[in-house]
Amino acid sequence: MRHALTAVMAAASLISIAHAQPPGASVQGATPSSAIAATIAKDMDGLMTLYRDLHANPELSEQESATAAKLARRLKAMKFAVTEKVGGTGVVAVLKNGSGPVLLIRADMDGLPVTEQTGLEFASRVKAKTADGAETGVMHACGHDTHMTAFIETARLLSSMKEDWKGTLVMILQPAEEVGRGARLMLEDGLYTRFPRPTHAIAFHDAANLEAGKIGYTPGFALANVDSVDLLVRGAGGHGAYPQTTRDPIVLGARIVTALQTLVSREQDPFDPAVVTVGSFAGGAKHNVIPDDAKMLLTVRSYSDETRERLIRGIERIARGEAIAAGVPDDRMPLLSVKDEFTPSTYNPPAFANRMAEVLKSHFPEGTVSETRPSMAGEDFGRYYRADKSIESFIFWVGGVPADRMAKAAAGEISLPSLHSPFWAPEADKVIATASEAMTVLAMHILKRD
Repeated sequence: MRHALTAVMAAASLISIAHAQPPGASVQGATPSSAIAATIAKDMDGLMTLYRDLHANPELSEQESATAAKLARRLKAMKFAVTEKVGGTGVVAVLKNGSGPVLLIRADMDGLPVTEQTGLEFASRVKAKTADGAETGVMHACGHDTHMTAFIETARLLSSMKEDWKGTLVMILQPAEEVGRGARLMLEDGLYTRFPRPTHAIAFHDAANLEAGKIGYTPGFALANVDSVDLLVRGAGGHGAYPQTTRDPIVLGARIVTALQTLVSREQDPFDPAVVTVGSFAGGAKHNVIPDDAKMLLTVRSYSDETRERLIRGIERIARGEAIAAGVPDDRMPLLSVKDEFTPSTYNPPAFANRMAEVLKSHFPEGTVSETRPSMAGEDFGRYYRADKSIESFIFWVGGVPADRMAKAAAGEISLPSLHSPFWAPEADKVIATASEAMTVLAMHILKRD
């Protein structure tokens, strides 16, 4: 096969040429898959034990203490220099192996406030309290358990193959991705000053719309800016029988919801995607009482910072304009606030993304790796590139949908659960194996010896 690596393992008996062989062919002394894949296959029982443990014991954002500690112990056993409690519960593991590039590899640790309904034998039964004190079930409904497991296997592989690469590994376990703060907290706690500053950064995310074991990549903008916007619509309440004596915030809010749709449909360039969604609209507590206030919760998504700013200012302008039209006095204009949960867009520098894609295509069987469309989901991995745009940064997808379910969904027979669904259960062994292999292959290419 056309392999991305010239020297993957020291043990010649593990060198594979299976991708160049016809189906069913065997070679004396060779394994039926690549050297890296063969090693991962031998490790899979232990990896699935770790995965099930992580899945059954998730922790909410900024509460990942037990998760961080158990993974830090593994990294220490691999002879990484490990620093804990970076940016809260974050872990930084450094392995220096001569001069060369500095590669950051990241996995996120937090679960979601979701009560699991997968029916898995090792399903999470964890209950916890959110930051605002609400009790909730907790689940790795976004697949961060697969991310961490593949991360640990990648660290193990690379630490055992030091003779085949040179440079520095900076492997980080990041908290609080789901609330958009984790990468920022680690950067603010000196990630680029206390530890070797990366020249390259890679990560992966499991995908609920790709077949298990398939790899997707997107040059350029891959994931969106995500803003959580609160809009307090203020009026003057009163009796529902005498609406003429009030300034009804429910009616005003409804007009605002309708007008907000024009931000995308009439003000936004169709070739510059954006989303403005009102996810909650609440006001009042009784049938015959017009309330003083109503509250709207919005998610706002974009790619460029310019579009992000224009959308937020547009929401403010429309809300104020509708309030003026409704006769609301100046001291009761709507109040807009942008939550401290901003997730910046994630950008894969196109030349580097295409180069990494070619490395993966060279390594995996034909049809495994393909270009995918950008997503309007958010992922704060983009902050590492934004903090230093000289860094070559790349995040890719690894599919988790079993092939038979993918086929049924394509035929319209079933609907697939999305990420964050209480029913999301990826084909974890394929996600972990593919991601571990892909990240190791990319790392060995970036850190290759001359």
